[in-house]
Formats: sequence, structure tokens, C-alpha cells
Amino acid sequence: MTSSKQSPEVAMASEKRPLSTRAPVAVPVSDISNGADTADKRTEDAKPTTIAKTSAKDTKPVVETTTTDQTHDDSVNPQDFQGEVQTNNDLPTIETLRKIEMYTVLDSDGKTHTFKSLYAGHNSPRRVLIIFIRHFFCGNCQEYLRTLSASITPDALLQLPVSTFIAVIGCGAPELINSYIKETGCPFPVYADPTRRLYTELGMVRTLALGSRPAYLQGKSLAHTVVSGVVQGLKQVKSGLVMKMGDQKQVGGEFLFEPATLTLDTPVTTPRSEEEKKLEPPSEDDKPDDQEDPHVEEKRVTWCHRMRTTRDHAEMPELMEVLGLDGNGAPIKDKKRWEKALRTRKGTGLSMASQMSRMSIDTRHSNGDVKVSDPSRSVIAEPATSSTQSPTRNGVSNTS
Repeated sequence: MTSSKQSPEVAMASEKRPLSTRAPVAVPVSDISNGADTADKRTEDAKPTTIAKTSAKDTKPVVETTTTDQTHDDSVNPQDFQGEVQTNNDLPTIETLRKIEMYTVLDSDGKTHTFKSLYAGHNSPRRVLIIFIRHFFCGNCQEYLRTLSASITPDALLQLPVSTFIAVIGCGAPELINSYIKETGCPFPVYADPTRRLYTELGMVRTLALGSRPAYLQGKSLAHTVVSGVVQGLKQVKSGLVMKMGDQKQVGGEFLFEPATLTLDTPVTTPRSEEEKKLEPPSEDDKPDDQEDPHVEEKRVTWCHRMRTTRDHAEMPELMEVLGLDGNGAPIKDKKRWEKALRTRKGTGLSMASQMSRMSIDTRHSNGDVKVSDPSRSVIAEPATSSTQSPTRNGVSNTS
């Protein structure tokens, strides 16, 4: 009868033999191709995941339990195409502006400019609206700038009683700025912040959610804007810039910088007279960035709006109202969307527009150049014994 006992060498070899490990579980292709529906189902059915570990000394499984919860970032920024991000339109604090004022942006030649130089300095207009766009191939933002260029022209800004200007910042490579300006016809300077530090510090977020179609798209379909961006990207294949358009999930916003004192009086230190003022990018040649002039007028953000989706820019009627311009921009064929654009206000804050409107009315009244064709905007001269108040577009009453 043969003995079933193993020799000591065989027993030791069997003890040293490594334990078999389980093969990784493959995810079915159908789960991936099902898209958002499958993802939502997995989220609803999510349960704690158990991971089995075996020790070398005994074969009893040691169970370690981990729970698959969403991270804090996912709770603030939902996954792609799943809705608006949870952001706010709180005005940036003075501390935030001081922190980022020396951050740099790049122009089309690759020259650096401090962020502060765009809105403050001896050669800067007193009011500057800075528009943060998405990546340089975004068809939605390009349509926005086309509509902006047609509604708010440099000549219109020159007519305002306080010097006002607009600048644009994107998150792509500066080498794409010239082609971007050519594509959009934007008359205002465009800068690049490839690091996206300004976006982050000013509270702008990342998402791919589309949101509702805005009026500024002028009836352009989603397919049109997507194809337009793809075509522009293909044109940059030879230049090697096709992948340098910027973060596709980054969204932007609009920030209006005005004097911290909110006064209409022009500082004496401003070298530009009202007759010679020009709307042009500020120059940094006169003073190095690291030397701060105590006589430079301090600015702060008086109105701002942060995008919640990839096409959530502030509409033209709101921008024109904030800047103090007359009119609402060119209406679109879609009356429903246009009416929504007229009544919706996305931003937060109070600009100098109301003061400027009152100043313009007082000037016209003192010069005797008062038109009464529009009763809602007219100032009616009354005998000295009585006075009337006439409303203006910005809600400011003027006593005559």
C-alpha cells in the first residue's frame, strides 16, 4: 500500500507556492456605449465596494470596505453634459484683485502684460469690461464676439461721458490670437492666459454642459458651431497648434472694472484729455511692472457674471445697460429668445451707468438739446414754480 505522506521538501515547496490572484473584471462595451443612461443607472445602484485580500499565513479573506462617493469637485462641477455648474456672481474682493493683479497675460506677439495693466494705469480707460472666453476654437464664443462687435462698437464707447473700453482673454496659446481675431472680426484686443490662473482665482469653473440656446447665437445651430470649431482646428494641423486651443471644459465670464470711488470726476493725473482720448490697448513702456505709482486710480469690479454652461455669456441688452449705452443691440428673428434676453439679467452688481445717464441728461438739458419725441426718455421743461421727475432708462430720476 502506497503512503500518501509528502516528503518535507515537497511540503515546503507547496507552502512557498504563490496564491493565485483573481483576473480583473472587464467592463462590457455596452456599458460604455450606453452613455449617460448607463452612468445614471450605475450611480443609482452604487453600493459599497468590497475588496478581498489574502495573507500569506492563512487563507481567510480579509475584507476591506470602501464607499464610492462623488468627490467635492464633482458635487460642484457635475459630470459632462449633466447640467449647470454651481457657481455664483459674487464680486471679487479687493484682496483677490491684489493677489492676481501681477499675473501675466500674453498678446499675439507673445509679449507679457500684467493683468492690472489691462484695466488700470495712466494710459488705461477709466472703465474696462474684460470678457473671458473659452478655448480659441469655441464656436459659441466666436458667435458671441461677432454679435458683440456688431452691437457695441469702439465709436459707441467713445460717445460715453467716461472713457470705456473692452478687452478679451482666452485660455489658449497666444499664437492663435491673430487667427481668432480674423475669424471673429473682433475690434478689441485679445489676450491669452494659458495657465488659467485668472480663471481659477476669479471663480470661473469648468464644464461641458450646453445649457439653453442664447439669443447671441443668432439662430446658429449646435452643429454649425461645432463644425466651425473643427474646421478651424484642422487649419492649424501644419502649424502644430491644433491641440493648443485651451482647456475645452473651461468656461468664462464678464467682469467690469471701474474706479473704486465710483466718481465721474476724472483724476488730475490722467494725461489723456477728453478731446484726445483714444480707445487703444494700454502701454507698459512708460513704467516697469514692478514699480507701482501711488497716483494711479484704484479700480475694483462693480459688476460681474460667471458662466454656468458653455454658452452662458451675458446677453447684449444686459451688457449695453451695464456699460451705459443706448439701445439693446440688433434683435433676432426668434422673438421668444429675444424677449428672454431683454428681460433676463444674469450678472450681479451696480455699475456707473446710472450716474453716466444722469450726467448726459443734465448736459443735454443745460445745452438746450432736449428731444421730446420719446416721452419715456425726455426731460420736459416746466415753469420755475413746479418741477417734474422724468424716468431714464437706467432708473435714475432727474429733477428739472
